[in-house]
Amino acid sequence: MTDKPMLILIAGPYRSGTGGDPQAMAANLARLEAAAWPVFAAGHLPVIGEWVALPVLRSAGAGPTDPLADEVLYPTAQRLLAHCDAVLRLPGDSTGADRDVDTARRRGLPVYRDVAEIPRRIPKEAA
Repeated sequence: MTDKPMLILIAGPYRSGTGGDPQAMAANLARLEAAAWPVFAAGHLPVIGEWVALPVLRSAGAGPTDPLADEVLYPTAQRLLAHCDAVLRLPGDSTGADRDVDTARRRGLPVYRDVAEIPRRIPKEAA
């Protein structure tokens, strides 16, 4: 248990295995987002790299299948990890999520494989 809320990067497949199909990518994003509430309910702040990267791409006139995406999606997650306290790695093949895990481990951050592993936050005022 902890009294400090953690910023937790939710990592998992987004483009992987989709062949660039927008509906498949949307389904993958929905799976990532499904983990956001349990992280928040545990007293922490969830973040997904695509929540930041996709608006950046749109502002550059690009999308997730454009060549620019590789220069935005992976670097966004890496930049976010400089501020994160942990990673929640969801199942599924994903080069980007594997990079996130490697970066987190190099930085000494915990990597959780299940929301149930994340310590629940106990606010100081409730302790």
